[in-house]
Amino acid sequence: MSFDPRLQIERQVRELALFNLAIDSKLRSCDLVAIHVDDIAPNGYAIERASVRQRKNSRPVRFELTEQTRQTIDEYLATADKKSGEYLFDGRRPGESMTTRQYARLLADWLIGIGLDPHVYGTHSLRRTKATLIYRRTGNLRAVQLLLGHTKIESTVRYLGIDIDDALAISEQVEI
Repeated sequence: MSFDPRLQIERQVRELALFNLAIDSKLRSCDLVAIHVDDIAPNGYAIERASVRQRKNSRPVRFELTEQTRQTIDEYLATADKKSGEYLFDGRRPGESMTTRQYARLLADWLIGIGLDPHVYGTHSLRRTKATLIYRRTGNLRAVQLLLGHTKIESTVRYLGIDIDDALAISEQVEI
């Protein structure tokens, strides 16, 4: 059985666009797979900042798209011939979005391919990645709370696994 090389290339571009968008957006899986083309590329090209309404709490959350992610999405939109009104990442059935389970399987395959254990890392790891880095580099818990769309700061503290040692490390960096 032979595969059309264009489909193989499109699949790789799709996965790269999906994983980059997952990291940049910091969205839950259910919100990520529900993104429409218009949400991030209303004029046919990926925009710098986007906003989607979260399923969990119905609140909008804004996020930035890095240059690398925008380029990958633009390439994916062109190769997949995506149109306004369509889901960005299609599911198996026409007109339906990719399911969270399909997304998890794609990620698990990719993790295995790069030598990581899919039982240790998953879709939520991508959501957490950038938020954790932002917190570690800035110590700005409120900014991370806003980026994740959490309603309570306590949720963000638990989410990031912040403990007294983290607070003391930040405190030690501030001199008066």
